[in-house]
Amino acid sequence: MNLKYFAWIAEIIDKREESLEIPSGIETIGQLIDYLSSIDEAYKKAFEKRKSIKFAVNQVLVNENELISKADEVAFFPPMTGG
Repeated sequence: MNLKYFAWIAEIIDKREESLEIPSGIETIGQLIDYLSSIDEAYKKAFEKRKSIKFAVNQVLVNENELISKADEVAFFPPMTGG
């Protein structure tokens, strides 16, 4: 699975993009976040403010319950504002 991180999320994790083999049984964005948080403290810290993070699967905004597959691109980013 291709994962992309933006803004302060990328800064905390110290990477903007990575490809990971995700274990079977991880079927939603929420489960993916739980898995990532369990494998490294940097992910755990980045996802502490989970409710303030937006998610996109294959460049489409989704919620935490969105189903994902190993072929997907998943992006994590903070809410954007304009002015």
